[in-house]
Amino acid sequence: MTNQSIDKATQEILEKFKDSSSKTAWDRADLQKPHCSFGQQGTCCRVCTMGPCRIMTKKNVSTLGVCGVGADTIAARNLVRMIAAGTAAHSDHARDVALTLHLAAKSEEGDYKVKDPIKLRKIAHIYGIETKDKNNQELALALAERALSNFGQQTGELDMTQRAPKKRRELWRTLGILPRGIDREVVEVMHRTTMGVDTDFRNIIKQGLRCSLADGWGGSMIATELQDILFGTPTPLRSKVNLGVLDQDKVNIVVHGHDPALSEMVVAASHDPELQKLMEQKGAQGINLAGICCTANEILMRQGVPVAGNFLQQELAVMTGVVDLMMVDVQCIMSSLPDLTKHFHTKVVTTSPKAKIPGAEHVEFSEEHAFKTAKEIVRMGIENFSHRHGNPFVPNESMDLLAGFSSESVFNFLGGTYRSTYRPLNDAVIDGRLRGAAGIVGCNNPKITHDWAHVEMAKELIKNDVLVVVTGCSGIADAKAGLLRPEIAYKMAGEGLQEICEAVGIPPVLHLGSCVDNSRILMTLTNIVHEGGLGEDISDLPVAGAAPEWMSEKAVAIGFYFVASGVFTVLGNPFPVLGSPSLTKHLTEELEDTVGGKFAFESDPIKAAHLMIDHIEKKREALKLKEVMYT
Repeated sequence: MTNQSIDKATQEILEKFKDSSSKTAWDRADLQKPHCSFGQQGTCCRVCTMGPCRIMTKKNVSTLGVCGVGADTIAARNLVRMIAAGTAAHSDHARDVALTLHLAAKSEEGDYKVKDPIKLRKIAHIYGIETKDKNNQELALALAERALSNFGQQTGELDMTQRAPKKRRELWRTLGILPRGIDREVVEVMHRTTMGVDTDFRNIIKQGLRCSLADGWGGSMIATELQDILFGTPTPLRSKVNLGVLDQDKVNIVVHGHDPALSEMVVAASHDPELQKLMEQKGAQGINLAGICCTANEILMRQGVPVAGNFLQQELAVMTGVVDLMMVDVQCIMSSLPDLTKHFHTKVVTTSPKAKIPGAEHVEFSEEHAFKTAKEIVRMGIENFSHRHGNPFVPNESMDLLAGFSSESVFNFLGGTYRSTYRPLNDAVIDGRLRGAAGIVGCNNPKITHDWAHVEMAKELIKNDVLVVVTGCSGIADAKAGLLRPEIAYKMAGEGLQEICEAVGIPPVLHLGSCVDNSRILMTLTNIVHEGGLGEDISDLPVAGAAPEWMSEKAVAIGFYFVASGVFTVLGNPFPVLGSPSLTKHLTEELEDTVGGKFAFESDPIKAAHLMIDHIEKKREALKLKEVMYT
C-alpha cells in the first residue's frame, strides 16, 4: 500500500481491508480511470445547454463552441468559477463566525464569550471603530456588524485590505482588483462567466484575482481574526497526531469539517459531570476527542485536542471500529461515510443545515443552543459505545507535535513578551543564516501518494535553510512525519535554520492552523515587510508557496490570493487549463509582470522545492543580501 500513502497507520488500515466490502477514496478513484481529458484540460463547457461543448486544438487549429468561444475562454471561465466557489466556502464560514460574535455580543448569558479582548480591540481599530470607553460587549457588537457589512457592501474597499503593505494596495488599486464587497466579487465572477458575457480570458482572470483577494484579505481573514476573538488566539502547545490517538477503552468522538463553533462546545461538553457519569456507567474509561481535517486543526491549535488524521483518513478512522460517533459540519466531508458505517457501529452526525448527507443522523446546530446541542451529540457517542462489534483495529501509530503558532506568537517567541518584534527573523534572512521562508498548504488527493509530496517538499526546504509554515491537511501530514517537533531540526534542518530553532525552541516547520488561517501567512509576510530591510512589498520577499496535493476549489482561491499578493506558488498538479496554452502561459509567466507572483506546476516535490529555492535566491539577489552562510 506504499503507493497509496507514506503514512504507516494508513497503510495498515488499507492492507487490513483490501479484500473487504469496505471501500475508500482510493478504490473509487481507481474506478474513475481513465479521467476525461477534456475535463482535466479545462476545455469542456457546460454553462448553457447548446452544448456541452468540448474544444480540441490540433495543428494550430482550434475548434469552437456553439457560441463561438474557444479553449482560452472556456478554461478561464471554468477556473475562475472554481475561485468563486472556494471564496464562497471560506467566506460563508466567516459570515457564520461573524454572526456568532454578534450573538455573543448581544447576550452575556450565552454560550459564547470574548476570549481575546486584546485582539478584539486590535481588530476593531482596523475597522475604524472607536474603542475608548467601550466594554467588550459593545465593541464585539460594533465589530460584528461592521464585519458583516463587508459581505454585502457594493463600493469602496474591504477593511482588512488596508493591512496589506502600502505598495501592494496601491498596485491593486492601479490594476482595479481591490475587492469591494465579498459577495459582490463572487456574484460578478458568476455573471461574467455565463454565456454571452466576458470572453477575454485575461479579463476573466483579472476578476478571478479580485475575487480571490476577497477571500484571503476578506472572508478568510475575517474568519481567522473573529475566531481568535471568540475562542482565543492560539499559542504554542503540545499534542499528538495520527490514528493511534484513538483509544479502544474510551468513548471516541471524532469531529470533522471546518467550523469550530460547535466543536469548541463539544470539548466543553466532554467534561460535563453528567456525561462523565454516563460514560462510567457504560463501562468506558474516558471520553476521547480527536479531530479530522480543519476542525481538527482549530481545536488542536486552541485546546490541544489530538488529531486523528487528515482528509484521506476520515474513512480510515471509521474503519478502526472504535469511533463511536463522527460529528461533521461543512467542507471536505466524504458522502461515503454513512454507507461505510453500515459495516461498523459508528454514528455519523451532520450538524449544518447546509450539509446534510443521506444516511447520516442530523442534529441541527444553532449558536443559540450550542452547549445543549454539544451535550446531545456527546451523549449519542457515549450511548453508542456499548454497540461496538467485530474486532477493532487501531494502528499503533501516533506522533508528538508542537502547534499553535500565529502571526502574533511569532513576535513573542522571537523577541519575548516585552520586546515583541520580527527583527530577529528579518536579520536572520538578511545575514544569510536563513535562506528564506515557504508556505506549504492544501489538501490530500488520491491521485498523489498520500502525504508524500507534503512531507518530501518540507524536508527538502528545511534542509536548505528555508523556514516552512504549514496549514490544513499539509500541517497534519508533516505532524505525522515528526516534522512538527523541535528536535527534528537537529536531524533534518540546515545549519542556519538549526541554529534558529535551537535558540528559540521551535520546530523547523510551524503549524499555523486551518485553511482559513492561511490569512495568518499573509499577515506574517506583511509584518516582515513592515519590520524593514527586505523590500517594500510582499513580492520583494525571499519567500514562496506551494500546494503539492491540492484537490479543492478552496485551494484554487487560496493559490490565487497568494499570487495576487505577490507570492510565487507551485502546484503539485496543474489547474485544469493545459488545454489552453495561452492561459497556461498567462498564469505561469505573464501574471508576474502585473501582480508580482505567478504559478508553476511541478508534480515532483523535490523539483518543486528547488523551484521555490531558486525563486528565493532570485529575490535575495535583487535585495543584495549576503550569501547564505551554510550551503
